Amino acid sequence: MDIDGRVLDLLGRETRFGDVRLVERTGSTNDVAAAEAAGGAPEGLVVSADFQSSGRGRLDRTWEARAGDGLLVSVLLRPAGLPRARRALVPSAVALAARAACREVAGVVPEIKWPNDLLDGEGAKLAGILAVESAGAVVVGLGLNVHGAPPGATCLDRMAGRRVERAELLVAWLRKLDPLLDRWDEVARRYRAECATVGRRVAVELAAGQVVTGTVEGVDDLGLLVLRDDDGSVSALAAGDVTHLRW
Repeated sequence: MDIDGRVLDLLGRETRFGDVRLVERTGSTNDVAAAEAAGGAPEGLVVSADFQSSGRGRLDRTWEARAGDGLLVSVLLRPAGLPRARRALVPSAVALAARAACREVAGVVPEIKWPNDLLDGEGAKLAGILAVESAGAVVVGLGLNVHGAPPGATCLDRMAGRRVERAELLVAWLRKLDPLLDRWDEVARRYRAECATVGRRVAVELAAGQVVTGTVEGVDDLGLLVLRDDDGSVSALAAGDVTHLRW
């Protein structure tokens, strides 16, 4: 993927993303950015690859994409003033920015599924988001299917009915993301309003393998999922693998 140097210069002047590294192949863009964070790299580093040999999602699942098919990108963030308890809002901001970039560049509006997926209207996965901490920084990776997708998933080209340029999508995403990173209350409010999981009946698989079912009443100001279980009790979940259910 190539981006005009003038576009990158303008991006660096107008946003915090002044160090954009485009590579053909790497193990994991998150690992590269996390290593840079451990070495003291400042906020705003962007690492994007045409191919990842060790891409992964939540619960150590692999993220597979043919070379050049997806937008595989990580950003290094140092969210000053954001309490650790609210750091779940960082991937929320990434999801909101990705949704807005898809609307602007491709003319399609994916659904956001808590905590880290973008879906098409039929529930097929378009994108996944993974946040890790490194030396006090937050590294967030986005894997978005653009030109192709694994079986059962979808891609942006399919949703848009035309070929979408990855470089244009990357720049739009960074522009949408930058202002959100200083407006955490707005992120919480917008995510609550735009998350398709809110109001849905869901099954949530927790880390221990336990599955709870119920209705999602909202996403709170910490980014936690507020779930009313089938037994009537209400809990706030920090993590879990969510499946949207039919009533």
